[in-house]
Amino acid sequence: MKAIAYQQALPINDPLALQDVTLPAPEPGPRDLLVEVKAIAVNPVDTKVRAGVSPEPGQWKVLGWDAVGIVRSVGAQVSLFKPGDRVWYAGAIHRAGANAELHVVDERIAALAPQSLADAQAAALPLTAITAWELLFQRLGVPQGEAAARGQSLLIIGAAGGVGSIMTQLARQLTGLQVIATASRPETAQWVRDLGAHHVLDHSKPLAQELQNAGLAAPHYVVSLTQTGQHFDQIAELIAPQGRFGLIDDPAPGSVDISKLKRKSVSLHWELMFTRSLFDTPDQIEQHRLLTEVARLVDAGQLRSTQGEHFGHINAANLRRAHALLESGKARGKIVLEGF
Repeated sequence: MKAIAYQQALPINDPLALQDVTLPAPEPGPRDLLVEVKAIAVNPVDTKVRAGVSPEPGQWKVLGWDAVGIVRSVGAQVSLFKPGDRVWYAGAIHRAGANAELHVVDERIAALAPQSLADAQAAALPLTAITAWELLFQRLGVPQGEAAARGQSLLIIGAAGGVGSIMTQLARQLTGLQVIATASRPETAQWVRDLGAHHVLDHSKPLAQELQNAGLAAPHYVVSLTQTGQHFDQIAELIAPQGRFGLIDDPAPGSVDISKLKRKSVSLHWELMFTRSLFDTPDQIEQHRLLTEVARLVDAGQLRSTQGEHFGHINAANLRRAHALLESGKARGKIVLEGF
């Protein structure tokens, strides 16, 4: 099968950083689906793994943790899907990724793709939707319902990226929260407004002052999706007493002093959407249920795709371009690729 892979962790401007290769087709395990991949999306985790993790000598590492495709065969214990089903999923970080013509994924972390979206549009959503949903509703415990959190607010730092783009929609559509997003450029500020943000602040400026200048009350919930180390002192200053703070990135050592949260009794919540599959937790099927609900909301018109740019066919040259744009910090929404 065709695949895009690498044998050594390299900067993205090196042509060997991602290469077009031919690899053996994978074999599905008992609870696996064998999926013919139709479209993929690129996430920051792809760039981090590519830049920092080399496979065993002589082996090829395949990235890719967002996919839409057609089930071609199923393992002996599969009960949720059948051949011919069109599925979407984000996969598991400890297994080979989806940047290949054929891919295997555990049925418990996949779902039927939304019927109203084309393959590339749908591929933009799985990883970020899982991340945003788990962080909002399962880690931070934000209550769902229009009246449940009325009078409280959510600050999303880095709202124009992949996770922020779907989190903004989830918070606006499924909760009564006032959604305060941050963006630093006119085009990204407009992007998050279009997705439902009530207010937009500039995170290139001190956020506590930005919040005050906008006449906004201290948010009970704060989510930092990028450059947490840079923003942490401002977060500790602006968050409401007894608030809840969530993050997904990897702050540099020494850049975050969690003792600054103690005075306000602020709780800290870290989200990694791969945790359930990585540790084979008993509740893995929650991701199947979650993606099924997101697909329903998409088909009902309550959520929209966060596709930002379509980079063409799935090949090494286009994936190198996608990685480079993500590493520049200037991506808006998700970068998708389609077909081999």
